[in-house]
Amino acid sequence: MNYRHRVNGAVLDLPVGKAVCVGRNYAAHAKELNNPIPTEPVLFIKPNTALVALGEQLSIPTQLGECHIETEICILIGDKITRGCDEAQAEAAIGGVGVALDLTLRGLQQQLKDKSLPWEKAKAFDGACPISEFVSLDKVADLQQLGIQLRHNSHMQQNGNSADMLTPVVPLLLYISQFFTLIPGDVVLTGTPAGVGPLAVGDQLEISLVDHVYCQTQVCAAG
Repeated sequence: MNYRHRVNGAVLDLPVGKAVCVGRNYAAHAKELNNPIPTEPVLFIKPNTALVALGEQLSIPTQLGECHIETEICILIGDKITRGCDEAQAEAAIGGVGVALDLTLRGLQQQLKDKSLPWEKAKAFDGACPISEFVSLDKVADLQQLGIQLRHNSHMQQNGNSADMLTPVVPLLLYISQFFTLIPGDVVLTGTPAGVGPLAVGDQLEISLVDHVYCQTQVCAAG
């Protein structure tokens, strides 16, 4: 695995852990996929083999069907968050804030959902979680006033703000910790705003955590 966590440009001496992901944390996204708005967070996990650097190229497994992009604010865990932590402890455990992509094999996901089966094959494949560099929490004025944008071939496809999350960041970390201990090196993907859609080889993407992180990448077929 070549991926390493980076904060403020420096490589951290942290393991690469799991990614805990949150589905339907923006009401508009739930509606666009004809899903009900959840009454509590919908959680799933990607293994550390899904984590890759969001770099100059974005590889998608074209042989496995249509791959959709979901742009998300990503939280790096810098200290352990366990059941019983309070909000202050959870916020202090944030090691960085960045942007990540929840790549999704949408056709396969629908097949699995139709059979009431888990989503892992559609969500947790190798390379399914490209992640940017992070900025430290002291550079973020308000976790619930963060803009996130995706320009797809120069078209603004996603333009959201953490203010619209159904479950805000810190309460989300506490909710997750009731089920999964979050350890240093884990990441949390906090949900995607409306505007998800398919990728094609050759597409040009611009992804940003507004005023903090900016990435450009081109879509290619995985080898």
